[in-house]
Amino acid sequence: MKAVYFDRCGGPEVLRHGERPDPVAREGEAVVRVRACGINHLDLWVRAGLPGLEPEMPHILGNDVVGEIVAVGPGVTHVTVGDRTLVNPALSCGVCTACATGDNHLCRSYDVLGRRRNGGYAELVSVPAVNCLPFPGSLSWEEAAAVPLVFLTAWHMLVTRAHVAPGEDVLVIGAGSGVGSAAIQIARLIGARVMTTVGSDDKIEFAKSLGAERVVNYRTQDFVEEAKTWTAKRGVDVVIEHIGGETLERSTYALTRLGTLVSIGSHDTHWGRLDLRHVYSKNLKIVGTNLGSILELRTILDYVADGRLKPVVDRAFPLKDARAAVQHVLDRKNKGKVLVIP
Repeated sequence: MKAVYFDRCGGPEVLRHGERPDPVAREGEAVVRVRACGINHLDLWVRAGLPGLEPEMPHILGNDVVGEIVAVGPGVTHVTVGDRTLVNPALSCGVCTACATGDNHLCRSYDVLGRRRNGGYAELVSVPAVNCLPFPGSLSWEEAAAVPLVFLTAWHMLVTRAHVAPGEDVLVIGAGSGVGSAAIQIARLIGARVMTTVGSDDKIEFAKSLGAERVVNYRTQDFVEEAKTWTAKRGVDVVIEHIGGETLERSTYALTRLGTLVSIGSHDTHWGRLDLRHVYSKNLKIVGTNLGSILELRTILDYVADGRLKPVVDRAFPLKDARAAVQHVLDRKNKGKVLVIP
């Protein structure tokens, strides 16, 4: 099969387009012909060699996979060859207490497709058959591939961890990112008001089209002061943050008393500092999270199929142009998800 892979960590230049062995459907697995695969920041970290990830080498990235099942291994009965599928990117043991109660993202063996195990930057990928979910409605391949990781992450942040309620004020950092574009929609679906940040004026109307009431260019405006003005000096109830560094610290300044900051990533730096006076004097909650449960993903897919949540696709690149696709994300030119198409 054709695939994009790397055999050493580094910048986008280490990605190679070439032949790799076809995957085999072992017991409990299915082989999927990939029709589209989303690019995520996790891919960038794995390729760059973030300590502790330890991918199999040569490695094929790619978390968000949609396609057709072309083979199934022994013991697989709930899916058959020819089925269209959206693959749940979360990997777990399936037998521990967390998995048995539906919280597979809390499994001690938790992983994500494409992190250690080979993923979807390829014509074919082998996945646990239990991760093969029904394809959502009449979406295109590209639209469906823009759903799994970012919508599941944003849903878990807002609904499960922050318990956002109708009428609350939510600040979403980075409307142009996949998580940001999903979080704006989910917050509006709940009935919250949304303020968001962008890095260029050409993304302002894009953010408003998703449902943001207030959009701030963080390069030319102070988003903390803008949040205070927007809320009549009260501050926001929830901040959705995935940048780290100074952005993490300043996000706490934008929160009201009893506010919640939820962090899912550290796209600028893996370090951050906090003025603890703001944390304890305002009784703030600082919450970390990763992905979410398969039950949450099924709920999201119902909303997507009904058209109440809409995947946001920026661009789809041919698989052979994966380097250019990755650079597009690194340059922060995207408005929504960037995909590769085998």
